[in-house]
Order: sequence, then C-alpha cells, then structure tokens
Amino acid sequence: MVTLIEALILAIIQGLTEWLPVSSSGHLVIAQEFLGLNPPLIFDVMLHVGTLIVVVAVFRKDILNILKAIAKGNWQSQEGKLALYIVAGSIPIAVTGFVLRDFFESMFCNLQSVGVALLVTGCVLFVSEKRVGTKKIGATDSLIIGLAQAVAIIPGVSRSGLTVSAGLLRKIDKASAFRFSFLLSVPAVLGATLFEVKDLVVGNVDMIPLLFGVIVAMVVGYLSLRLLQKIVLSEKFHYFSVYCWIAGLLLIVFVLIQ
Repeated sequence: MVTLIEALILAIIQGLTEWLPVSSSGHLVIAQEFLGLNPPLIFDVMLHVGTLIVVVAVFRKDILNILKAIAKGNWQSQEGKLALYIVAGSIPIAVTGFVLRDFFESMFCNLQSVGVALLVTGCVLFVSEKRVGTKKIGATDSLIIGLAQAVAIIPGVSRSGLTVSAGLLRKIDKASAFRFSFLLSVPAVLGATLFEVKDLVVGNVDMIPLLFGVIVAMVVGYLSLRLLQKIVLSEKFHYFSVYCWIAGLLLIVFVLIQ
C-alpha cells in the first residue's frame, strides 16, 4: 500500500527527474534506499503513464503530423522521414532492453553504480554544451541518439540528458535535438510500460493515492519539461552536470563509508 504522502513524494520525484537530465531511475533507487519507499509495480507504471501523457500533450502537433504522414505513406515529407528516424532510433533500446533486462534490473540495487553513472551523465552534459550546430536530424543521427537512449536504461544515466547531448554532439540544432529526444521517448516509455503490464498485480490497490500520484506526476512533469526546453534553448544545459557530479560523489562516498 502507498500512503498519500508517499504518493506525493514519488510523484514529485518522477515528474521532476523523468525529463530533467538527472536520471529518474537513479533518483528512484536513492529514494528507495534513503526513504524506504518501495511502491508496488502498478504505482510505478502509472506514474510513467502520467509523464508519458505530458509528452504526448506537449508534442501533440508533431505526433499528429507524423501519424498523418504514416497513414498517407508519405515517407519523403519531413514528418515521414521523422517517423522512420524514430523507428530506427527505437531499435537499440528495444533490443537492449529485451536481451539485457535482468542485468539492468540488478543495477537498481547497487548505489555505487548509480553514483558512477551520475558522474558519467554529468561529464556528457558538460561536454555536449560546448558543441554548437545547425543541422537537422539524419538517419545516422537517429541511430546514435537511439544508442544513447539504450545506454540510459542504466540507473543513474539520464535518458533526456544522453539523448539531447548525443544530438548536440552531432551538431544538430538545439531545438531539433530537444524535440527528437522527446518524440523518441514516446515509443520507448510506451513499450516499457506495455512490457511491464503482464507482471502487474492490480488487486488490493488503493485508487486514491494512485490517481493522486498520477495527477501530481503529470503537473510536475509538465513544468519540468517546459523548464528543460527553456534551459536547452538558452544554452544552460550543462548546469545540470554540476548537480549530477555532486549527487554521484555523495552516493559513492556514502557507500564507501558504510
């Protein structure tokens, strides 16, 4: 069972860290360790659904245009090409998640690996901000960004941080890198959610904390997504590297002194 206070804490963590480049999975590991929070699987899945709804709402025009291009088979249009790039970019995480699922899940119990992953995330964020480009997404770019998304399955590695950074390092313009990162997240989050549905145990679930958590995750997720958009476009993306370094070092020190 999850209380309203626990639902509030978990929803805020999910809403903030799902989109900000600080790793939601890493922060959930930290929350479980230090706050003793261990929600049922259905609660975790529904929080992800809440933040997914936010992305769909924010990028609804892009998604509708992509779906129209697919329906018409117009693969030469900008939206049609984008659809193909999203498919190509989704292949790495689909393969990696299926083949190495048990390995990645084992890392959720290792605080030291989360700390190291946060340090790596911070380094990538810092380096990527130094690259300035103006090009649009291409086929090779979509695969590289997709590989970055696959690596971000590791707790402590930020999905948004790595995918946006990969785009920036490929000298893609900031707006396009941001947009593609989050359009690419839709099939990834949706696929992961559907994959977990078969393991759900719905019985004896208190719906009030569940719905409360989903609503809070949606509100906080929307605010964090808009905040990240402003930060990326204002060339302050690397500021999050400092947070990742501090959090990573603190985690490693905590493990070593135990």
